[in-house]
Amino acid sequence: MDKAILVGIILPQNNQIDIDNHLSELSLLAETAEIAVLGEITQKLVKVNPAFFVGKGKASQVIEQAKVLDANLIIFDEELSPAQIKNYHKLAKDIKVIDRSALILDIFKKHAKTREAKTQVELAFCQYLLPRLTRQWTHLERQMGGVGTRAGMGETQIEIDRRLIRDKISKLKLDLKKIEIERTTQSQKRKREFRVALVGYTNAGKSTLFNSLTGNNVFVQDQLFATLDTTVRKLKINKTHQVLISDTVGFIRKLPHNLVASFRSTLKELLEADLILIVLDASSVIIDDHLDTIKRVLTDLGADDIPKSLVLNKIDRVQEELELKRLRNKFPDAIIISALHHLRLDDVRNHIIDKIESDFEIFDLKIPYHKGKTISQLQDQVEILESVYGDEEIFLKIKGRKDTVEKILG
Repeated sequence: MDKAILVGIILPQNNQIDIDNHLSELSLLAETAEIAVLGEITQKLVKVNPAFFVGKGKASQVIEQAKVLDANLIIFDEELSPAQIKNYHKLAKDIKVIDRSALILDIFKKHAKTREAKTQVELAFCQYLLPRLTRQWTHLERQMGGVGTRAGMGETQIEIDRRLIRDKISKLKLDLKKIEIERTTQSQKRKREFRVALVGYTNAGKSTLFNSLTGNNVFVQDQLFATLDTTVRKLKINKTHQVLISDTVGFIRKLPHNLVASFRSTLKELLEADLILIVLDASSVIIDDHLDTIKRVLTDLGADDIPKSLVLNKIDRVQEELELKRLRNKFPDAIIISALHHLRLDDVRNHIIDKIESDFEIFDLKIPYHKGKTISQLQDQVEILESVYGDEEIFLKIKGRKDTVEKILG
């Protein structure tokens, strides 16, 4: 098992509490990647040192500390530039220095199960790696398949590796295009249904809520990034309402932009939603930070115009009455639930019904009995409020979407 020390930087816009929370999250990420955390180091900085992020003296001190603790890994909470990573590798020799982005990419690589997720993660990893190649990463032909890896005239090993990675990136982009076409085809078939997307910070309980609502068994684990693939299921809310609900990959602070770009096809499910339910962990002390991160990623993806509602999950973990009151005051329109204990899930269902019916209209119709198929479709697809049987026709008062009714009536 790898053993690491974590490094947090206090910049002028941060304070000690922020850094403690950030390092606590970094520690959880390390734990998810099966890395033992041996210690934490923080440093106040007025400005970033372009060579080592921190000053050279502090950089040497961090490396010495790692040696004393017998750590083989140093993880920075900030993203390090390619030049900084190379400088650390020269300074640290046998101790590997990585940043938060590399750690997140490593977790995604371990958790990717489907062809789509594996392709997306591999692409993000290659794009991250390309400018950061050092001797520690050489001889990639063993990982990259070994085709056409001999050096040309005067080519160094790193140049060969760069060429391998560029070729790999081109291939992965083509593979992703094919997968995206398949996904678009599946998506077209589902166009007519009302769609709900669950989004949230990683480990906020989206998959547990998804399972509790659908009776499905999406993989649930109390760890970061347990879900990497978007799962879509039909959810029958009552006799007249059925929706498509999707569970998506969790967001996190400073999610590597290569990953967001690679996962764009998976996250497209969000952009086709009629309603986004933002799931928050009510027991988290940094719930505001989580909400800001989610809003930022949704804006980056172009989801600003889609209606959104807040769901405060894990309410069973909020023990203090005062804290509960504060949450209610802060988020007055939020739906408060515990997905794990199936508490108040009907509030979620009723909220979805209200959103579906927000553009419903009432229609008075007269349908001749010989149009049995039309009567049957109306009974299946809209809500019948009243029916009166005449001699030759049925009088119906119905509630539904105008386009649905017009389609049935032809």
